[in-house]
Amino acid sequence: MTAERARPRAEDRVRNVTVRGVTGRVSVRPGVGSYTDQVPLLLCNGIGTSLEALQPLVDELHPDRGLVRFDVPGVGGSQLPPFPYTIAGLASWVTALMAKLGHRRFDVLGLSWGGGLAQQLAVQGPRRVRRVVLVATGTGTLMVPAHPRVLRIMSTPQRHRDPAYAAKVAPQIYGGSMRTHPARGAALLHGATRSGSKLGYYYQLAAMTGWTSLPFLRLLRQPTLVMGGDDDPIIPVANPKMQAALIPHSQLHIYHGGHLGILTEADALAPVIDTFLDDEDPTRTRSTPDE
Repeated sequence: MTAERARPRAEDRVRNVTVRGVTGRVSVRPGVGSYTDQVPLLLCNGIGTSLEALQPLVDELHPDRGLVRFDVPGVGGSQLPPFPYTIAGLASWVTALMAKLGHRRFDVLGLSWGGGLAQQLAVQGPRRVRRVVLVATGTGTLMVPAHPRVLRIMSTPQRHRDPAYAAKVAPQIYGGSMRTHPARGAALLHGATRSGSKLGYYYQLAAMTGWTSLPFLRLLRQPTLVMGGDDDPIIPVANPKMQAALIPHSQLHIYHGGHLGILTEADALAPVIDTFLDDEDPTRTRSTPDE
């Protein structure tokens, strides 16, 4: 670890912020040093998990980078909204949340389900979203699907509520290092995370019903880094390759690992993200599979 990364980080502040009548739980880490005046990175989590699940990635990203994490309404510590929402409606709420935090412009990283939200944020807010990082995510309804057995497990929040069940199914649904260390899956989901209500999980599922980004990927103008694992049962590797082929200013990074590789191997993958976000010319199209 370099001396720059070893120095103390800015302190994360977790608080509740009310936007359009819905109170969300938000964690904000301000940018410091050379990042003081840079746009922050908004992190969008996977389905059913609270902002704490992203801590392994947060710990490995540049310590001076400004970061914003949040619990999706109905998940973790955020209020359950009175009605189900669409992904477009959630993207509008998140953009308003960022504006209330003082960030009219930002970068966005979306993991898994959060990658769908990141794509929607990018197309709805071309002037708000500067750069995009898509990790282990697909294009919604129209994508190369996971095995039906995997989809069946994903259709309920049981793995978020039962640590023994999470360890049992981790190799099957997450792949990568979970195949040999399944307890890591249970630890990531239960170590410090807050699952929220079952209804909140089903709201997240419903938000993606009928949604696909395929019609608008060619319209994205933001520089985009697309990352995917070569052993991801939830998001087969053909999906990130397809996304990178369709997004005009994209880079593709295929890594050796599974669905949660960005968390379990964050020490290796976070520098890829930092390099992309700080690159003065990120529009260069590059394919960078791990060897």
